[in-house]
Amino acid sequence: MTQSNQRKSLLKALLFFQTLALVIYTVYAVKNESWGLIQVFTENIYSLNWNGQFNLDFSSYLTLSGLWIMWRNQWSFSSIIIAIIAMIIGIMAFAPYLFYLLTVERGDLKKVLVGNRL
Repeated sequence: MTQSNQRKSLLKALLFFQTLALVIYTVYAVKNESWGLIQVFTENIYSLNWNGQFNLDFSSYLTLSGLWIMWRNQWSFSSIIIAIIAMIIGIMAFAPYLFYLLTVERGDLKKVLVGNRL
């Protein structure tokens, strides 16, 4: 296996394990605290403390990732749906989407990043 293929495999493994870890963590969080994420998330932001700073920073990353998904796919209806889901559940949608792109584009990172805009 070439070094390039090893790196692509490592990236795919990272995406898989990030998704799995977040799914498991989310199941436990819902079990212990129910579905009150949005309320807790916004209350933390309004509190003007470090938890709020992190949540605001994180939501900015989610917004940028959603905008990138839509831009990459030329604002198609399906990309808008995928982006909204990724902006809500984060890496649990974004990592599988990147995994899918890496597979479809055969590891060509230029195509993964810009799609048909080359």
